[in-house]
Amino acid sequence: MTTVPASILLIDDDPFYLRVLGAVFRENGYLVSTARDGIEGIKVYLDKRPQVVISDLVMPRMGGVSTCIEIRRLAGEQEPIIILLTSMFQEGPHEHTPPDMGARYHIPKTTTPLDIVILVEQLLTRDRQPLPPSA
Repeated sequence: MTTVPASILLIDDDPFYLRVLGAVFRENGYLVSTARDGIEGIKVYLDKRPQVVISDLVMPRMGGVSTCIEIRRLAGEQEPIIILLTSMFQEGPHEHTPPDMGARYHIPKTTTPLDIVILVEQLLTRDRQPLPPSA
């Protein structure tokens, strides 16, 4: 049985960070699309409909919060896993229910790229788990 690689959209205005993070995801079998800001990110999202969106918080033209909120709105029932990367806090990756600032998951930008890949793999696995029967 062949599995289809997961698709991911990386949105960040730092070209070096995009290259490094994109390379690690590609090395781990992901289909990677990139965008340099939120406006471009929304266009790429609509074109590719990735399973995961990782956005930087602070970017020119359209920041991460607005980008994440708009992608959630456009996705409707088919919402991707949306992760906000930020250097504004130093605590570990965490989840917000309901989504805070447009994203359910927040990760410090100081997290290593490989750790981000591992976290995404865990989130994708969790999303694929069948829901328990309702009582």
